[in-house]
Amino acid sequence: MNPPRQATIRVPGSTSNCGAGFDTLGMAVNVSNLITVTEQSAGNLPVAERTADGRAQQMVETAAALYFKFSKRMPFGFTYRIEGDVPASRGLGSSVTVRAGIIAGLDALNETGLTRQQIVTMVTELEGHPDNAAASILGGFCVARSHPETGAYIDTVKIDVPDDLAFVTASPLLEVSTHASRGTLPAKLPYFDAVKSINSATYLVAAMATRDYERLRGAVSDFMHEPYRLPGIPGAAAAITAGVNAGAYTGWLSGSGSSVMCVCDRSQGEVVSGAMRAVFTSDRQPCEAKVLLADNFGMQLA
Repeated sequence: MNPPRQATIRVPGSTSNCGAGFDTLGMAVNVSNLITVTEQSAGNLPVAERTADGRAQQMVETAAALYFKFSKRMPFGFTYRIEGDVPASRGLGSSVTVRAGIIAGLDALNETGLTRQQIVTMVTELEGHPDNAAASILGGFCVARSHPETGAYIDTVKIDVPDDLAFVTASPLLEVSTHASRGTLPAKLPYFDAVKSINSATYLVAAMATRDYERLRGAVSDFMHEPYRLPGIPGAAAAITAGVNAGAYTGWLSGSGSSVMCVCDRSQGEVVSGAMRAVFTSDRQPCEAKVLLADNFGMQLA
């Protein structure tokens, strides 16, 4: 009897928005989840090999349904396993690791030959925005383009990031739902807040493209989402300030939080990490801090 077909996909986590690049900018970082998909003959629904919460199960089911619809293949049952270091609901793209891993795993089992761009398209449909999807699947620093009316994914410009640039991440042990966090955003913005955010986002992209990171000092700020989200995460704004004061070029709220991230020369990583962690711990807020690097490879078959 032949063993069941199985595929394991490594999907890196990611930071999105990168300040003012709301729903557009994202970057893969070197923490990842492994998603293992194993075909089973019984039933036609995905079944977790280990205990999975209801949200993860729902993400797996909707990702599988979209894959079978897109590929026009006959649905079949499978088991799945999620392992790795990307924490859920912390602003590091955990939902993308699950959705992309399931779609890519089913693609590998069925040998349907989906391109990475096609998988970004599907995951963007599920996520509602392409920033984390493009970064985690394609790797590197990504500027994603969406259709202005439908929001559908169109394309990405990817920029590789060298290993001498560190992304120091401080994650208080506080889960933040992206859906709930979007509910705190205003329906309208002051005109010049939008102008200032556009200026910041475009300058950041230029600095990343030219690798002139010194230009990031004091240049990255946001007026579209951080002013409304940061107050809901105790210590987050102060942690970014502490990281910058310790030598980082700049910092931002990672996705909708609760993680915050500071960008610095790799040699300054531990100093910046200590300064950021100290803000949370002085407030008696448990916090995990890591000195991360960019992942330029993106999603891969493990």
